[in-house]
Amino acid sequence: MKKILPVAALVIALAAGAGVYLKTGVSTAPASTFVLLDGSQKTTEDLKGKVTLVNFWATSCVTCVAEMPKVIATYDKYKAQGYDTLAVAMSYDPPSYVVNFTETRKLPFNVAIDNTGAVAKAWGDVALTPTTYIVNKRGEIVKRYVGEPDFAELHKLIEKLLAEA
Repeated sequence: MKKILPVAALVIALAAGAGVYLKTGVSTAPASTFVLLDGSQKTTEDLKGKVTLVNFWATSCVTCVAEMPKVIATYDKYKAQGYDTLAVAMSYDPPSYVVNFTETRKLPFNVAIDNTGAVAKAWGDVALTPTTYIVNKRGEIVKRYVGEPDFAELHKLIEKLLAEA
C-alpha cells in the first residue's frame, strides 16, 4: 500500500498540473498554414520578426476560456512592441462556436480554425488544451506550456525576447 500512495500522488499532481512547463529546447516552428476566421491565411513564415504566442485552445476547454482574458491582456500590453498572438481553435471545435466566442469576447488578435487537425499535428501532435508556444523573432519555439502558463513568468520571457535583436 505504501508504494501505491506516491504513484497516486504523482498522478494527481500531473492531472492537476495546469501550467506545466515542458521545455522543448529551441527549435524552428513547423511550417504551417493557419486559416483565419476571415478566410485569409497566415503561415509560420509570417510569424518571423515578432515574438508570437501561438495558443491551441477550444471553446469547450474550461482552462482555455478562463485564461483568455489574461491572453488578451498580455497581447494588449505588448502588441505595440512587436508582440503578436495567434489563437488556433482545435479541429473538433465547431466553427460557429469559435466565431461566436471570438466576437462576444472581442478577441483582438488573429484566430484560426484548424479544421483538419494538420496544424496541431505539425506542432507536436497537440491533443491537450490549452497548449501554448512562445515563438521568438527568428521563428524558433523557445517554450511550450501545457495548461495555463504562469503569466508573470511568461511576461518576463516576452520582455526578454522583445529585447533581442
